[in-house]
Amino acid sequence: MVQKTRNAGRANQPAKKRKTIRKRLQGDFRYYDYNLLASVILLTCFGLVMLYSTSAYEAQIEFGTDMYYFGKQAIISAVCLVIVLLFSQIDYHFYAKFALFIYIIANILLIATKFVGRTINGARRWIFLGALSFQPAELAKLAVILFLPFLIVKLGKNMKGLKAPMIVIGFGAATSLFTYVFTENLSTAIIIAGITVILIFIAHPKTLPFVIGGCSMAALIGLLVAYLASAVQNSDNFRINRILVWLEPETYSSLGGYQVMQALYAIGSGGLFGKGLGNSAQKLGSLPEAQNDMIFSIVCEELGIFGAAMLTILFIFLLYRLLFIAQNAPDLLGSLIATGIFAHIALQVVLNIAVVINLIPTTGITLPFVSYGGTSVMFLMAEMALALSVSRQIKFKEQEEEAKEGNQFTVRG
Repeated sequence: MVQKTRNAGRANQPAKKRKTIRKRLQGDFRYYDYNLLASVILLTCFGLVMLYSTSAYEAQIEFGTDMYYFGKQAIISAVCLVIVLLFSQIDYHFYAKFALFIYIIANILLIATKFVGRTINGARRWIFLGALSFQPAELAKLAVILFLPFLIVKLGKNMKGLKAPMIVIGFGAATSLFTYVFTENLSTAIIIAGITVILIFIAHPKTLPFVIGGCSMAALIGLLVAYLASAVQNSDNFRINRILVWLEPETYSSLGGYQVMQALYAIGSGGLFGKGLGNSAQKLGSLPEAQNDMIFSIVCEELGIFGAAMLTILFIFLLYRLLFIAQNAPDLLGSLIATGIFAHIALQVVLNIAVVINLIPTTGITLPFVSYGGTSVMFLMAEMALALSVSRQIKFKEQEEEAKEGNQFTVRG
C-alpha cells in the first residue's frame, strides 16, 4: 500500500516550480514592512489636513489663495511617497557605497550656506537653486544617519576600545559644529549630536561611560541655565533671550514670549476633544507662523487632548516599526541605519512637543510629517526609503523549520 505525502505530491510538479517553493521555504522570501509604510502615509495625510486647517487663513491673506501652503506640501509629499516605493526596492548596501560622498557634500553645502545662502525670517539657512530652495542642515542629518553606521561597521571590533569611538564622535561633532557655525541652526546641531551619541551607545559594548557622561552633561546644563536666569537680565544675544523667555514668557513677551503664550492658550482652550477641525481662534493671526514649529498647539486646540494623543500614538507606532527593523536587520549596518532614523524621529518629535508646551526654550524644530516644509518632508521620506530598504532584507527564518519537516516525509510501499 502506498502512502501519499507532501513530497509525493511535489514529485508530480514541474522541477522549476518545486525549486521556487523550496527557495521560499528555505528563507529567501523577502519581508517588507507595510506597517511602517502605512504609518508614514497616515502621518502624511494627517499632517496635510492639519496644515490646511492651520495655514488657510494666513495663506489667503498673504498669497490670495488658501491652498498655497497645502498645495506645495501635498505635491511634494505625493511625489516623495512614489519615490519611497521605488527606492526602497534597492538594497541599502548600494546606498552605503555613497555614504562618504554624501557626507562630504553635506558638509560642503553647510559651509557654503554662510556665503551663498539666503536669509529668511532672520536666519541664513537656505540655498536657492533657481525657484527651488532647500536647507543643507536637513541633508546633514541624512548624511550622518548613513555615514556613521558605515564608519562603525568599517571600524569593526576596534569600537571596543577608545580610539575608534572618538573617530566616530569626531565626524559627528564636525557636522554638528558646521551646522551651528555656518547656518546658526542650534536645534539641528543638537539633533545631529544626539544621533551620533545614540549610534555609538548602540555599537559600544560598555554602558557606564555613557551614564556618567549623560549625568555630567545634565548637571552642567542645569548649572548654566541657573546662572543665566540669575545673572543675565539684559542681553542682545538671542539664545540667552530664548532662555529668559522660556523662564518668564509673560515678562519677556516682546522677545518671543508672545508666541509661547499664544501656543499655551491654544492648548488650554482645546480641552478634551477640542473646538473642532478648522475652528481654531489662535491661528487667525494670534499665533505667528503656526504652520511651522507650533502646529502641535493648533492640533491640541482643534482636536483636543484626544487628537494630540492619537497623533502621539501614530508617532509611537512609527518608532516601534523602526525599532522592529533595527532589531531584525540582517547585519549591523542595517541595524545602525534604522537606529539612526529612529533616533532622529524620536528626538525631533520630543523636542518639538517640549517646545510647544514650554518645557524647553524655543528651538525652531519642526514636527515630522506634520509641519510645513518641503525640504524636511523630502529628506524624511528619504530616511523612510532607507528604513524600508533595510526591512526588505529581513527574511522569514521560521520557514526553515517547515522546510525541514517537509523533507522528512517519504514515499512508502
